[in-house]
Amino acid sequence: MRKFRHVPVAPTDTRWLAPGAGIDAHRHDDHQIVYAGRGVVAVTTDAGSWVAPATRAIWVPAGTVHSHQAHGDLELHLVGLPAHTNPLGLDEPTVLSVGPLLRELILACTRDAGDDSPERGRLIAVLLDQLRASPQQPLHVPTPTAPQLKALCGILLADPADDRTLAALGRQVGASDRTLSRLFKADLGMTFPQWRTQVRLSHALVLLAENTPVTVVAHRCGWSSASAFIDVFRRAFGYTPGRASGGRPAE
Repeated sequence: MRKFRHVPVAPTDTRWLAPGAGIDAHRHDDHQIVYAGRGVVAVTTDAGSWVAPATRAIWVPAGTVHSHQAHGDLELHLVGLPAHTNPLGLDEPTVLSVGPLLRELILACTRDAGDDSPERGRLIAVLLDQLRASPQQPLHVPTPTAPQLKALCGILLADPADDRTLAALGRQVGASDRTLSRLFKADLGMTFPQWRTQVRLSHALVLLAENTPVTVVAHRCGWSSASAFIDVFRRAFGYTPGRASGGRPAE
């Protein structure tokens, strides 16, 4: 097991991290909402990684060993919630959609973190209501455990633009496409095309946060054209990649 710090109480505060900076592996006894007011934040556990721009937040359940990584200039908002308060009923990290009201609630909670007034209690209650109503987003790159999948996934994580078929990749790692297809569903809970799309979208968010031009992002992430990339990105996030450049909130 990797080393980590135990932080009993999940902090509620705002932090600013430079591009590439991070927070080492740790866990706390409370749940936590992780939100990037600007930039893109990645949360990583032994089970995989979750990436969120300013229109998404990441729910991190109590006791989860996780680390944070900043992409672009990161304005990181953290909201701790007691372990007995689980409005989502989830026991694993999850990406949630963040609408205008939920965004303002998160910002208000982290701005007045030391306030224990009745007004703040009501603010938290509304926040919990909004979390319950927030759609869950399937932006997750799970980490494989099967050796053959580890080798294959490592190839695509290193180069998301690699457009070889599963059969061609299988020849490199020494497994048939039928075996690999079965392993993807059994080990990762998704098909190979679904996993590759998750990898490409996650990588695209990172590149956009670094102000990489949209056409370059499309090429580096393996889309055949900028228009094809824009279409997939819009369907996944509800806005165009041009509006995500620099990690700024999409209006």
